[in-house]
Amino acid sequence: MGCFRFISLLLVLHISAVNSRSHNIHLDGNGYTNLVIAVHPEVPEDQNIIIKLQDMIKSASEYLFNATKKRFYFKEVKILVPLTWTSNNYTKGRTESYEKANVIVAKPYLKHGDDPYTLQYDECGQMGQYIHLTPNFLLDDTMTGVYGPRGKVFVHEWAHLRWGVYDEYNEQKPFYISKDTKAEPTRCSKDISGSTGVLSCKGSSCSVEKCTTDPVTSLPTGNCKFFPDKNQNTAASIMFLQSLSSVTEFCVETTHNTEAPNMQNKMCNYRSVWEVIRNSEDFKGSVPMTEAPPAPLFTLIQQGDRVVCFVLDVSGSMSGNRLKQLRKASEIFLRQIIEESSMVGIVTFSSVGNIVENLSLIEGDDSRIALVKKLPTTASGGTEICRGIDKALEVLRSDDTKTDSDEIILLTDGINNSPVDCLANVKKSGAIVHTVAFGSSADKILYNMSSETGGLFFLALDEVDSTSLIDAFAAITISDGNLSKQSIQLESSGQKMKAKEWLNGTVSIDKTVGNDTFFVVTWETAMPDMYIRSPGGHTYKNVNFTVENAFGTARLTIPGTAQTGDWTYSLYNTLTTVQSLTITVTSRAADASVPPVTVSSHMNQDTSTGNVPMVVYAEVKQGFLPVVGAKVTAVIETETGVKTTLQLLDEGGAPDILRHDGIYSKYFITLNNGRHSLKVNVQGSKGTTRLAVRRQGRAMYIPGYVENGKIELNPEKPPVNEEDLQLNLGSFSRTTSGGGFTVTLDPNAPPLRLPPCRITDLDAEFKGYKVFLSWTAPGEDFDQGTAESYEIRMSTNFQELRNNFSAGIHVNTSGLSPKLAGSKETFIFTPREIPLENGTIIYFAARAYDVQSLSADVSNIAKAIMIMAPPTEIDSINITTVVLAVTGSVAVICIIASTTLCILNRKKSFF
Repeated sequence: MGCFRFISLLLVLHISAVNSRSHNIHLDGNGYTNLVIAVHPEVPEDQNIIIKLQDMIKSASEYLFNATKKRFYFKEVKILVPLTWTSNNYTKGRTESYEKANVIVAKPYLKHGDDPYTLQYDECGQMGQYIHLTPNFLLDDTMTGVYGPRGKVFVHEWAHLRWGVYDEYNEQKPFYISKDTKAEPTRCSKDISGSTGVLSCKGSSCSVEKCTTDPVTSLPTGNCKFFPDKNQNTAASIMFLQSLSSVTEFCVETTHNTEAPNMQNKMCNYRSVWEVIRNSEDFKGSVPMTEAPPAPLFTLIQQGDRVVCFVLDVSGSMSGNRLKQLRKASEIFLRQIIEESSMVGIVTFSSVGNIVENLSLIEGDDSRIALVKKLPTTASGGTEICRGIDKALEVLRSDDTKTDSDEIILLTDGINNSPVDCLANVKKSGAIVHTVAFGSSADKILYNMSSETGGLFFLALDEVDSTSLIDAFAAITISDGNLSKQSIQLESSGQKMKAKEWLNGTVSIDKTVGNDTFFVVTWETAMPDMYIRSPGGHTYKNVNFTVENAFGTARLTIPGTAQTGDWTYSLYNTLTTVQSLTITVTSRAADASVPPVTVSSHMNQDTSTGNVPMVVYAEVKQGFLPVVGAKVTAVIETETGVKTTLQLLDEGGAPDILRHDGIYSKYFITLNNGRHSLKVNVQGSKGTTRLAVRRQGRAMYIPGYVENGKIELNPEKPPVNEEDLQLNLGSFSRTTSGGGFTVTLDPNAPPLRLPPCRITDLDAEFKGYKVFLSWTAPGEDFDQGTAESYEIRMSTNFQELRNNFSAGIHVNTSGLSPKLAGSKETFIFTPREIPLENGTIIYFAARAYDVQSLSADVSNIAKAIMIMAPPTEIDSINITTVVLAVTGSVAVICIIASTTLCILNRKKSFF
């Protein structure tokens, strides 16, 4: 995936700062600690789930120890049960949550199936996001016959999560033509033996029939499957088929199959899994153990009710517009974002801390309004952040004497006046601190306070037309995984409006949301004229809004469930002067049993020294299913107001690793010193946006095994209903804050020169005697702009092209003009330098150059095979026979024509 040529620098930055849940896991000696497994609140209470999880981890620890040649094991594991389960003397959680867990136990959505999988969308060698296991996988023992022992399955997924390796099978390309022109199953190692067949089922009765061969590709037809022998003579590989009893190892250099068209080869430059693991920081920082490891230590924890305390800066620098913005954003959080049954307290600080409101239960709108009335109205004095933190901890202890897993939302615009450092106390407290840096002068300690406690960090711009403060508060939602309770931000827009000018826009409300829908308008000086038009044509005006002049806000509450479709808004600045207007739209799930479409976003690094570009990621999904075909836009803004807008793509070109997996991405290359904020807008369109199946990073399902020469079938895998996946999501709007990040540039470093991206999806195919090449166009600078030229080379030797690209035969591309980055490129030519015959295999690789002649890394290697269709009956006739037949036919035609002419002449003589 990566474009940058100095990979070592990229790895260092990723290891230290990449946004991944698995970075919370620690390696203590040879044992992994702080591994968190969380159960979703919708999973029915069942103590067997805990028992099965413990059994799985115990088994996995032993298996991992042996598979890594006595290097690693699981030392300490936390299992987080939801609040919906009965209290059973569980330890109260601290900073752990479902949203940050390394392993989640949750039901699939739309019969997605029980395949264990790991969500990963970064470079080879980089940590994944989380492992997803279903309750059925843990409780149904027939699953072990399909996927293998749970402990072995977990090690397969752990390798995805921790070491960033990829699968060695490929469901889309289950077979390939090897260099000796034989059709082979896509596997690692090639020593895995088995048989092929077509699974044919009628009702509950299934049989295996002989495969047929496609004459065009010489590969088995699409419904042909590989059935491995149950008893094997090889121990590799875990990333191909962990279910086999003989498989106990990862593929190493000597057993790795570089020919297989799988994700491991594509993503890891044809390296074996063990080579990737051996290059990890875990491996470099450890030595093999001489004794067997101890059994894992388990801690059962449970999240409590949500308890939140505002810690708001009311120092002198917060007076004026800053205080107004604080009040507006806080009011929206209290009225719309914070969930029912939560507890909320308010603390302010300047030179001293002050408890404004002790913990108050959120139960209905009256309780929310009462809290809003307690928000600060004046600001003066110095800035003593720790005084506010100390008072917040006092408030949080008032309910149960503890602060574990309670939350602090800290907002400040200034630098702490005293040298007092309360970070150690906060870490010790077990509270989670979300920090909002308001403006460019906010204390740099804020990021550390968030990162050390598992909280979120935001940068809010000090501009009255910015919605970044509102966006930050809107993103601080409950982290227990219950999406039906969460407020979802649909729209967030602000602008400085000239006199008598309109602010117009459209918000698409889809069928997955619509409850508790609010349109909130804020203004700088005077309330605008407001018009909200529903899809049915009803227009809401100022009289329909609840106005809070003290806050400069007006709120329109849509009763019941909001109508699906496009809602339009028009705000008219009635003043003869410029003023800033903003509009924010939030809603909640329409049906607790149907997960809403959600978007989450982040940068691949929280901090950067500018040595390499950063990557913006946005995941769009419904439940656990990817949403594809959406328009995703990222807006990155510096603390000084410099904006960069990027269109994120999900088309398989770098930095995107897989087309249509719901992960949209783009490189961020215009790095500036200082803190930045990230905001992502998503627009789904009717007829274009749809659901997809997540196909990568999964433990492979095998339909059966060969035993004693006979294929024994496994239980049939529940099918995914393709009709469900094609259901039209309709149009939808989403917006979210991706938090803040910091760039610190070395002023003495030379300017960063960026080559084009590495091509990661090069594909090659013979059609007749011509080769058709296709790929996603890189840019002049990584994935932006237009590259200057391409260099394409070919060889009949795979290793030669891989190890020495320049030694390959040069393909003339003088007539090929690169397209804009992200476009689909095609190139057709005849490889005249290589003799072509049936079975000829040619390997291709490419790289792009920019205008300064900087070259990208060499692409993945594509393979084209010339397959000549078998001759038909007429093709096999001797050419002499054909000539004689044609000559005879001509002679017969001439005789017939002469006879006919003669008869006609004779007829004429009778008249």
